[in-house]
Amino acid sequence: MTEASAGTVIVVDDDPAMREALRNLLRSVGLLVETYASGAEFFCAQLSGGPCCLVVDVRLPGKSGLEIHDELVRSNVALPVIFITGHGDIPMSVRAMKAGAVEFLTKPFRDQDLLEAIQTALVRDSTARENDQAVARLRLSFETLTPREREVMALVVAGYRNKQIAADLEVREITVKVHRGQVMRKMGARSVAALVRMADCLGGGLEKVVSPLNQRIINPIR
Repeated sequence: MTEASAGTVIVVDDDPAMREALRNLLRSVGLLVETYASGAEFFCAQLSGGPCCLVVDVRLPGKSGLEIHDELVRSNVALPVIFITGHGDIPMSVRAMKAGAVEFLTKPFRDQDLLEAIQTALVRDSTARENDQAVARLRLSFETLTPREREVMALVVAGYRNKQIAADLEVREITVKVHRGQVMRKMGARSVAALVRMADCLGGGLEKVVSPLNQRIINPIR
């Protein structure tokens, strides 16, 4: 469990004995643990700033585990979830997995099965956080581009050559080369392929992040 050693596991279960057993198990492998008896208690708490996952009983007083998951999804909280239950059935497990759950375990489950599911969940959350941070850094870099540099970047990503960009923007080709160099430097791109990947990360295509005041109609060269 070394990769997940810095992770936090949030346990929501109305059975005090189960909460205590899970707390002891998870602490024994170096995990931080927060436990709650209901969805209401959980939603009043503040999520950890580091990698974390949720282990939640399906049947709870008030909101069920599935309803808690649904609310997280509606709130755009990408928290990996592992469901545990003493009353599982196939339709319930199918619904949980379709909703994006990492695992659906029926009590009594093996400790190793739970630990492996938690490992998967924490690695998934850590990777998602790293990706979010990378996109945030890209957005900060993109914000340093001038309106003209954004236009040049959009055309470069669309497949235009310097001469074609110059004609489209009605500027000299040397001016395009200067702007293009600034774009590559500011974005930290070592190649056009890298710049294209950055544009995709910024929103599935640069046209989605260009300011409406400076956006152009771009038809990729074929």
